[in-house]
Amino acid sequence: MTIRHKVKETIRRYQLLSHSNRVLLAISGGPDSVALLYLLHELREEFGAQLEVAHLQHGIRGEEAREDARFVAELAESLKLPFHLKEIDLPRMKSNAGRGNLEAWAREERYRFFADVVRERQLDKVATAHTEDDQAETVLMWLLRGTGMKGLGGMSPLHLRRAGDSTNLLTVIRPLIEISKGEIVQYLKERKLNYRLDRSNLDSSLLRNWIRLELLPKIQQRVGAGFSTRLSQQAELLRDEDTLLEELARKSYEAMRDSQGLSRAALMREPKALQRRILRYWIGCARGHLRGLEFVHIDEFLRLMNEGPPQGRLSIPGGWELVREYDRIKLAKASRSLKRICYSYHFTIGTLLRIPEAGMQLSSQQVDTPFSPKATEPLESMFDLGELPGPLVVRNFRRGDRFKPLGMSGHHKKLKDLFIDMKVPLSVRATLPLLTRGDEILWVPGYAQSDIARLTDKTKSVLHIKVVSIGS
Repeated sequence: MTIRHKVKETIRRYQLLSHSNRVLLAISGGPDSVALLYLLHELREEFGAQLEVAHLQHGIRGEEAREDARFVAELAESLKLPFHLKEIDLPRMKSNAGRGNLEAWAREERYRFFADVVRERQLDKVATAHTEDDQAETVLMWLLRGTGMKGLGGMSPLHLRRAGDSTNLLTVIRPLIEISKGEIVQYLKERKLNYRLDRSNLDSSLLRNWIRLELLPKIQQRVGAGFSTRLSQQAELLRDEDTLLEELARKSYEAMRDSQGLSRAALMREPKALQRRILRYWIGCARGHLRGLEFVHIDEFLRLMNEGPPQGRLSIPGGWELVREYDRIKLAKASRSLKRICYSYHFTIGTLLRIPEAGMQLSSQQVDTPFSPKATEPLESMFDLGELPGPLVVRNFRRGDRFKPLGMSGHHKKLKDLFIDMKVPLSVRATLPLLTRGDEILWVPGYAQSDIARLTDKTKSVLHIKVVSIGS
């Protein structure tokens, strides 16, 4: 089977091109990208593709890199294809930023450039010249660095990625992902096609170069030249299984979430492999990415779910926190200054009282007509108005607050103990509006009412009070 036929089969198998796709070819001038350029140019009419060429000059190798740019420009001109060039000073950019490694910076700037061209020219996809050997290098690199199934799945033939800070996704296709370096060299030799060599690819101090120049040859010497093919096939199996598990995790996540977060009990019922994936999926949805999130973070989150205190929180890279509140799990942006909320409002019967700190409002009325006490909703309460002399105040929780629960005349209980018994989350405790008279707490909306001023057969005037969320 010819290399052209193999590339055509890869394109069809993974549906990399649709009719009339406008494709930007990422051409460095090296052998792989030159082969990509000519192969897709040969196949362009068969797939109805329109091609354009892009080259980013990083400013790393001086005149040699400028020669690469001129070489690619001449190739594009010879094939009558639009050419896009961008020159940057990557070492200076990295030095000014003071962080990151040069390879990562180069990759990000390259895709940022491609995204700009795709947007300006209204193109559909970007084609890169990653080969089967590149796939093997990538899988080994992730294995050595430590990774999960996604990393061991290597590079997908079709990939959606964000470029820089853009919210738009860039569609990247890899038509040569099932072609070996040896096949490419043979193709270029048969066609008598020139190409450029990047001397930085010979620097074995870089991990990928060391894998390509030293590790892979030794492995192939021991297990045979088909190692890269077998490793690429294994990566495809792992990608397919990873896709299946991701879908299972997404469905489980959707079933256990609500507006308050995730159900801890539902999460703990899942197998551990799915627990990890559900947390990663959830965090990825909230943050928009998973950068900086490692196995140790997920492991700590699961330990908090299983063994941690009923209420606790752990930091997530990127300024987020995972919060456990009894049987609920939440994600929240970390606050740099956690200021204690403190509020107090005078309460006047018949007047609507808004409490922005709690996101609630209180309405009340005096009822003078005789009626029989009835069971009320959790956020409603009734008191004997004749037993409530003095001003009423609505405030939030204070340390040391005590409470005389209904039916326990003469016995006080720490409000903190009530909160613990009823599993009231810390975030709710901090802002929940409490109806008070002096030092006495009369009502904890949604949880308990005091024995003070309870309704009796002798009650003549009733205070009816109700709490609702603002906007409901």
